[in-house]
Amino acid sequence: MVEKIKRCDVGGGVIIFFILLFCFAKWGPAINFNTVTQSTGQPFVVSGEGKVFVTPDIAKITIGVEEQGATLKQVQGVVNTKSKALTDSLKKIGIDEKDIKTTSYSVYPQYDYSTPTQKLTGFQISTNYEVTIKNFDKVNDTIISATNAGANVIGGINFEVNDKTLKEKTDEARKLAVEEAKEKAEGLAKSAGMSLGKIINISENQMGNEIRPMYAIDASIGSAGKGVPAPDIQPGQTEINITVSISYQVK
Repeated sequence: MVEKIKRCDVGGGVIIFFILLFCFAKWGPAINFNTVTQSTGQPFVVSGEGKVFVTPDIAKITIGVEEQGATLKQVQGVVNTKSKALTDSLKKIGIDEKDIKTTSYSVYPQYDYSTPTQKLTGFQISTNYEVTIKNFDKVNDTIISATNAGANVIGGINFEVNDKTLKEKTDEARKLAVEEAKEKAEGLAKSAGMSLGKIINISENQMGNEIRPMYAIDASIGSAGKGVPAPDIQPGQTEINITVSISYQVK
């Protein structure tokens, strides 16, 4: 009888244990087991960032002429005359002809919609040029010269970096990123007591290095001789940002 009672107690205890375990697992607090391991043979990956700043040295300006009149021939004559005066004025201040590119020439019929039958009242013509300026001292002169020659459309100014300088600065940022990644890898390995092997992989991510454009400029600001000050155009700087990831063997 005593032995039977002991068996019942043991069996009951086991049942109660599993019931409690079930209840704890279902409604009890979660236990977070989080481990990070670095096993021999697994690649050890680190990243580094390199930043450099560069001042743009090329400006591109959209300059144009827009006119309207009663007949197509009349408007074309005015636009052609002003366009020639515009391009001639740019050449006089040292802008190369190959840096003056026609980007659009548009003709828009004008109608009167106030009557039951729409009536043709005239035409509007718009022509635009992209002017590339490689000497920043001539940016303000270009705007003034163009408006004095009859340009009445001055678009946004975009700044760029020449290809040679851009490549040099990108290489500089890349070198800084690699150096930072290597220093980080050596420091982490030393702190963790690991021995690094050879580099087995390297990847690069170049962030967008956009130069913020200047917004549209009122053509009247270039009206020299009318008491209006010349525009002050500043290119600022652009950031070249490169991130590299380097994978090492672990000894």
